[in-house]
Amino acid sequence: MEYHALYREIMAHRHAGQMQYVFLDEVQLVPEFQKAVISLFEQDNLDLYLTGSNASLLSGELATLLSGRYVEIAMLPLSFAEYCKLTREAPQQAWPMYFRCGGFPYLPNLAGEDEKRDYLQGIYHTVLLKDIVERHKVQDPFILESILRFLLDNVGNLTTSKKIADSLTSFGRKTTSTTVEKYLRTLEEAFILYRASRYDIQGKQHLKFTGKYYVVDPGIRWLLLGNRGLDIGHVLENLVYLELLRRGFRVFVGKFGDSEVDFVAEKGGRRNYYQVSASILDPATYERELAPLERIRDNYPKYILTLDTLPMEDEGIRQVNLLDFLLS
Repeated sequence: MEYHALYREIMAHRHAGQMQYVFLDEVQLVPEFQKAVISLFEQDNLDLYLTGSNASLLSGELATLLSGRYVEIAMLPLSFAEYCKLTREAPQQAWPMYFRCGGFPYLPNLAGEDEKRDYLQGIYHTVLLKDIVERHKVQDPFILESILRFLLDNVGNLTTSKKIADSLTSFGRKTTSTTVEKYLRTLEEAFILYRASRYDIQGKQHLKFTGKYYVVDPGIRWLLLGNRGLDIGHVLENLVYLELLRRGFRVFVGKFGDSEVDFVAEKGGRRNYYQVSASILDPATYERELAPLERIRDNYPKYILTLDTLPMEDEGIRQVNLLDFLLS
């Protein structure tokens, strides 16, 4: 469909004097859709909603013309709290499946893992093949998927485009850091990956060249990496990152000297620090997770999120059960 036809189709169903609501899903697939949207926007008694799986949906000319007259809402798959409410299961009962297969909304309606995998496969191929490969005219889909698999296998690890390119080249998939950077931007624009840049807590500055990548839903990781993708610590870190985004925080990876804080989360002039670990019952793990937070001398809240059920507090650093955090 082209934009003239889109506009005519909607106007043909208008009823004078009545408030009407128009939802345009994946409208960016219509060439020059902006022209139809602007014309519709000027109509009386018409409430217009645009949905799409691309960050550039409201960019460029359209954003300029609609400046100050629209609200943009970023959507993520179901949170754990929403998942429990939908399934009507107790948190401990719902957690194993959510942890493995993620929170895409239709998953709770599917009984077995095979059905869930088929559902996730459909989402993955629709977004990757249609939304990315076709629209961006990706010349080497194999390299694109290799980059994604590398990042899914390295969630929670600092990386750069050069490191990714060198790793793929060493496995016989020759590419360059320039190509990797282009494909990374594409994956971010399609909301498959999110990048958390580094923040030097001591120097109070953002570090541009390194960061961590997180996937929009752990189910994609499980789909592509299988059980190898169920590294508990990395999946937990991914889930906490997404939850902080849902709560409206800007999230960074913290650096303090030679140590690291998993997340620095900022909103409304306040800041929280988070460490994420499956368990800190082992004394060595406890010391490793606690040490970076102890070195930070400001008065902002500091948390260690774990699956342990024995919450503690050490010099103002609170240990919180991760499920309680996700449900709070």
